Amino acid sequence: MGRRSSSRSKHTKSSKHNKKRSRSRSRSRDKERVRKRSKSRESKRNRRRESRSRSRSTNAAASRRERERASSPPDRIDIFGRTVSKRSSLDEKQKREEEEKKAEFERQRKIRQQEIEEKLIEEETARRVEELVAKRVEEELEKRKDEIEREVLRRVEEAKRIMEKQLLEELERQRQAELAAQKAREEEERAKREELERILEENNRKIAEAQAKLFK
Repeated sequence: MGRRSSSRSKHTKSSKHNKKRSRSRSRSRDKERVRKRSKSRESKRNRRRESRSRSRSTNAAASRRERERASSPPDRIDIFGRTVSKRSSLDEKQKREEEEKKAEFERQRKIRQQEIEEKLIEEETARRVEELVAKRVEEELEKRKDEIEREVLRRVEEAKRIMEKQLLEELERQRQAELAAQKAREEEERAKREELERILEENNRKIAEAQAKLFK
């Protein structure tokens, strides 16, 4: 009896465990299916986006070609009545632009060359004028050499006279100053002598008075 109950409990536990495993497997399979469906939907959305972007780019390129075709000038006819291709027109336009660039470059080169030549001419002219002025000055000095020497001697003599006059005047001022100083010294000495004589006379008078009193 005890054996039967233990075997039944074991069977029950194993069946429960098997059910749990089957449920977990079923959930994992469901998750995998959901993941695959989401990936499939995402890939479809991506393909639709790519398709839309390709169609947009195709439409944009087509519209750009239409605009270029509409803005491009009509085919030209040459002198023989043949249609000039657009490629030829572009080549001619590019060639014309290159020729214009070359002409502009040549014009700028000529302008720079002219500026350089004008500067050289100006410098050469200034140099020649300077040389001519120096030569004229030298010739003029040579012509007036004697006159210049006489003028120099005259001015030297005049300067000497002025200096001598100034020196004599200075000597005279010094002499007058010395005379005035000497006179002042003499006046001072005379005043001192007179004062001394007065003092001596006063002393003599006092001595005489004193003697007179003694002899009385």
